[in-house]
Amino acid sequence: MKGLRIIVLAKQVPDTRNVGKDAMKADGTINRAALPAIFNPEDLNALEQALQLKDAHPGSTITLVTMGLPRSSEMVRECLYRGGDDGVVLTDRPLGGADTLATSYSLAQTIRKLGKVDIIIGGRQAIDGDTAQVGPQIAEKLGLPQVTYAETLSVNDGVATVKRRIERGFETVECPLPLVVTVNGTADACRPRNARLLQKYKYAVTPSEKAKLPEDRQALVDARPYLNITEWGAADIDADPQQIGKAGSPTQVKGVVSVVFQAKESRRIDAADDAGLEDLVKELIAEHIIG
Repeated sequence: MKGLRIIVLAKQVPDTRNVGKDAMKADGTINRAALPAIFNPEDLNALEQALQLKDAHPGSTITLVTMGLPRSSEMVRECLYRGGDDGVVLTDRPLGGADTLATSYSLAQTIRKLGKVDIIIGGRQAIDGDTAQVGPQIAEKLGLPQVTYAETLSVNDGVATVKRRIERGFETVECPLPLVVTVNGTADACRPRNARLLQKYKYAVTPSEKAKLPEDRQALVDARPYLNITEWGAADIDADPQQIGKAGSPTQVKGVVSVVFQAKESRRIDAADDAGLEDLVKELIAEHIIG
């Protein structure tokens, strides 16, 4: 079959292993600028599935779409370094503070603007929210079928075959293209950067990044069109102002807390007789360990 048009949804997330006192803004949103930013782990698994499809179907293209701060362009570069073809950074102040509903609307509008697509692939969930809602919501907004919790993915004659993890094992489902797939973190890990592609795309930039470069670097980007990363705002995707950002977000974050679990001092309980066993069971119930 001909090559596939693949879109990978990815998010730059705060590293939740390093949440400190500055993690929240006064308005209840996450202060992303104050936290180390990483490629959402399960989105890397999704990217690998896309790359495997591209390997299996010559002529396929991969476009990474990410929404966030302007620095999210690093996500596109990471995709290019691994074998992707291009990307879109959706960034605009009115888009800020979005919950899953507003985020899925904005991403769905972006995908509509990109045109015909065969497969949309994303991670099961992002580590900064753990909701697993954005992928399914995008499928609903675009009117596409969806398969979640994917472990492997293949396509033959316009039909996708997906092995998905369920509570007591796995199941294999088939679905016609186009469709939306969300991928588990237990799927294949993403391949490393390719040295040749790293050298080719290391100067890839968005228009806002390009404007800050010295003239010689701007000339280099102009001379090599593949170094230009697309950057869109709310107006570029014809977004309804009432459905984006905080205005379109019925969910509001009230607080972010870094919780550190510490083990209590262990002690031995003598339960050699009935009375000792009874005391042990009572303590386990009181500590909410059992019962």
